[in-house]
Amino acid sequence: MRINSFILATSAVVAALFFGGAYWSLDRVFDNIVRTNAARASDAATRITFASMYQLMSQGWSRKQADDFLREMAGSGAGSSMQVQIYRGQPVVDLYGEIAQPPIDAPLAEALRSGRAARIDSKEEARHIYPLLADERCLKCHTNVQPGVALGAIEVRQEYAGLLADARHELLLAFALLVPLAAVLAGAAVWWVGRRIEGAVESLQQEFDQVGAVGDLKALAVTERDFVFVELNRIDQALRALLDKVRGIAVDKDILSFEIGLLEKFVITADVVRDWREYVSRLLIDINTILPAHTLFSIFKIDDEMFDLEVFWYGPVSSDTKRRMEHYIHEELMRTATFSDCGSFAVHHHVANSDGPVVELSDAEVSLRAKSFFVDKPKIGGIVGIGVHAGVLDDETRYLVVESVLSTLLNVVGSVKAIYKYTRDLEYYATRDPLTDLFNQRVFWELSSYEIGRAQRNGYSFGLLLIDLDNFKLVNDNHGHTVGDTYLQRFARQVQGALRDGDILVRYGGDEFVAVLPEATQESVVVVAQRVRSAVEQLEVITPEGVRLRGTASIGMAVYPDHADSTKDLLMFADNMMYRAKAAGKDQVAIPTPDDVVEIFRDISQKSLMVVEAIENQRIVPYFQPILDVATRQVVAYEVLSRIDLQGEMIRADEFVEIAEKIGVIHRLDMLVLERALHSLTQQGHDGEIFVNLSPRALVFSEFARDLRRIIAASGVEPDRIVFEITERDTVKNLALLERFLIDLKADGFKLAIDDFGSGFSSFHYLRRFPIDYLKIEGDFIANMLVNNKDRTFVTSIRSLAREMGIAVVAEYVESPDVLRELERMEIHRAQGYYIGRPAPVILPRDWLPPA
Repeated sequence: MRINSFILATSAVVAALFFGGAYWSLDRVFDNIVRTNAARASDAATRITFASMYQLMSQGWSRKQADDFLREMAGSGAGSSMQVQIYRGQPVVDLYGEIAQPPIDAPLAEALRSGRAARIDSKEEARHIYPLLADERCLKCHTNVQPGVALGAIEVRQEYAGLLADARHELLLAFALLVPLAAVLAGAAVWWVGRRIEGAVESLQQEFDQVGAVGDLKALAVTERDFVFVELNRIDQALRALLDKVRGIAVDKDILSFEIGLLEKFVITADVVRDWREYVSRLLIDINTILPAHTLFSIFKIDDEMFDLEVFWYGPVSSDTKRRMEHYIHEELMRTATFSDCGSFAVHHHVANSDGPVVELSDAEVSLRAKSFFVDKPKIGGIVGIGVHAGVLDDETRYLVVESVLSTLLNVVGSVKAIYKYTRDLEYYATRDPLTDLFNQRVFWELSSYEIGRAQRNGYSFGLLLIDLDNFKLVNDNHGHTVGDTYLQRFARQVQGALRDGDILVRYGGDEFVAVLPEATQESVVVVAQRVRSAVEQLEVITPEGVRLRGTASIGMAVYPDHADSTKDLLMFADNMMYRAKAAGKDQVAIPTPDDVVEIFRDISQKSLMVVEAIENQRIVPYFQPILDVATRQVVAYEVLSRIDLQGEMIRADEFVEIAEKIGVIHRLDMLVLERALHSLTQQGHDGEIFVNLSPRALVFSEFARDLRRIIAASGVEPDRIVFEITERDTVKNLALLERFLIDLKADGFKLAIDDFGSGFSSFHYLRRFPIDYLKIEGDFIANMLVNNKDRTFVTSIRSLAREMGIAVVAEYVESPDVLRELERMEIHRAQGYYIGRPAPVILPRDWLPPA
C-alpha cells in the first residue's frame, strides 16, 4: 500500500469516527439539556401556579372564580409544549363537589396519598406532579383536613421530542457543511505530505539502484534529506548509519565463493606434490579472477642462516620490480623478532601467466599493497611466511578475507613443500645408502637383473664381488658407532677408487658391499677383486683418541653365466665363496674352481631338501618378538618369526625363506608358521595384535587366500588383531593382483603394514596404492640415527609423512635405551628390537617392562 493512500484511508476512517462520535455526543448532550430544562420549566410552572392559586384563595375566591382559574390554567398550554393541569383531591371534592378534570392515574393517586412530588420522564415528555398540601391557613376553608394532607395536585407536562428533532436537524446541517471542508483540507494535507516523502524516497531509491556489488556500496554517498517529520528524519539518519556499518562488514558473494572454491583446491595429491610450484601458480591465477593480485610469495627456512624465497608473479615482471619486492620482503622479515638476524636468501621467481599484463610497481606501491603473514617458528615444511600483493587491501573486509586465505595458504603450501621435500628425501634414500651415499640393496637387485638381460642380449659375461669387512664388529664395540660409520664411509671411497669406470658399488647391508662389474671375464674380475683387497689393506682411520685403525676384507666372487644364470644364484654363489675366504683366514679373494661350483650348488640343493623336509615333518617353530608401545611402555603386539629345528639347532628365517620362495613352498611354510603361531599365542594368553610376514610371491597360489582365512577362523583370533606385513624380498610384477588381495584382507578387518620401509622404492608404490595401517622403518636408519644426521633426517621424514597420512610407525632395531628415549621424543608410536626383547618361542610376562 502506498503511504499517501494509507494516510488518506486512515484520515477518512478517523474523520468518520470523529464526526460520528461528535454527532452522537452532541445528540446526547442536547437530549440531556432539553430534558433538564423541561424539568426545570415544569418545576417553575408548578411553583408559579401554586403561588397564584394560594394568592387567590387567600383573598377568598368564589367557586366561579376557582373554576375559571382552573379552566384558564388548563387552556394556557394549548398550542405550546407545556401543559398545566390542576387536580382536586378528595377532601376538596367532599366539601365543594367535583369539577371537570382528567382521570387520576396511579402516579397522581400516589402523589395525593403520600403528599410527595413526583417526576416522570419518557422519550416524549417530562411530567411533574406537585401535591398541594394543607397548612394552618387552609384549615379556615377546608375544615375536613389536617395540616399536611394533600388537597390536590398540579401536573405539568413538558414535551421535548420536537425540540430534540429540531436540534438534530440543525446539527446535521452544520455537519453537512463541515465534512466536505474537512475532506478537502485532509486531502490537501495528504497530497503535500505524500509529495514530500515520495520525492525523498524516489531519490534515495535511485541512489540504491546503482548498487550492484559491494564495490558500488563502498562508493555510494547518500545525501542527507529533510522528510519534514522528525520521526522520518530519524529513520533517514539510522539508514545512513546502517549503510556505514554495512560498508564495513559487506563481502562480495564472489569473494566468498572464491574462498570456498579455494578450500576445495587444497587437496594434496601426488601431482600437486610433484609440481607444487605450478600448483601455487595456478592458485595465483585463480586469485586474480576475484582480486587483482600481482604477486604471491612464500619464505622457507632452510637452516639457521639461509632462507628460500619463492616469488610467483601473475604476469611478466621487470627486474626493478623484482628487486623492490625482494627488498620489501627482506625488510618485513627483519622486522619479525624471531628472524631479525636472518642471513642470505636464495630467491626463485616464477611467472604464472606469461601472456598476462606486465607487472611494474614502484616502491610506494610495493609497500602499500603488500600483505604479509609470518610465524614465530617455522611450520611444517620450514615455511615461515607468506604474502600477497594486491590492489584492494584498503578494503577492510577484503583485507580480512585475504588474511584468511593467506593463513590457510601458509599451512597448505608448507605441507606441500614438506611432502615434496620428504618425498625427494625418501626417493633418494630409497635408492641410496644414507651413510655411504652408495646405491642400496634395492638398486642392486634392479641393476643386476638389468645387467643379466643386457649380457644375454649381447653375449658377454659380467662379474659380481661380495666384499665383507673382517672383524668390523670390534670397531663398533671398541670405538663406538661414530668411528664405525666413519670407517665405513672411508672404506666405501677406498673400494670405489679401486673399481673400474662403469663398475657399480652397492652397500648391501651392515658391513657387506657388492660390486657389479659389467662386461668382465673371470680373469678381469679376479684382477679387480685383488685391487680392491689391496686398497682395503691401505685404508687407515685415526680415531679421536689417536688410535690408528686398519682392516681387511674377505671377497667372494661370481661370474655370469659361468657360475649362475640368475641374480639370486649369483649372489648366493658369491656369498658362499666369501665365507670360504673367511674360513681360509680372511683378507683373501676366494677364486672359484669348477669343483666349487658343483659343491656350492650341492649345498644349495641340500638346503632346499632341508626346507622341504622341515615342512613335511612340521619342524617349523614360531618365534615371537615383542613390539612396545613407546608412550605407555607396554608390550602391545608380537611379530611372528619362523625357525627350523635342525636337530636342536634353530635355523634363522633369512637362511631358508629365499630358498622356500625359489622352490615354491613358501605358501606351505607361511601357513604352517601362522597356524602354529596363532595356537601358541592363544595358549599363552596374548590378546594384543599379531604381526605376520606375508610374502608377495605366495599370492600366485590360488589356495593362499582360502587357507589363510580358514586358519585364522579356526584359531578364534579376531581379524582386527592380525597385521600382515608386506615385504620387498622380491619385486611384485603384478601389483594389481596384490592390490586386490590386500584390499580384500582390509575389507575382512585385517590390518596391513609395510616392512623395512625405505629399503626399496616399491614401498612408496605400496604406500600410495594400498590401505596401510603401519610403517615399519628400515632398522639401519633407527640404529644409526643418534650418530648420523642423514639417518635421523630419514626417520623424521617418514614420521612426518606417516602423520600426514594417518599411519602409525614402528621402529625396528631398537637396541639401546637412548634410542628408545629419542623415539619417544620424536613421537614414534611403537618400537621393536633386541633392547625390547629378542625373538623367543614364549612371550613376555604381562607386567614386563623394558630395563631402565
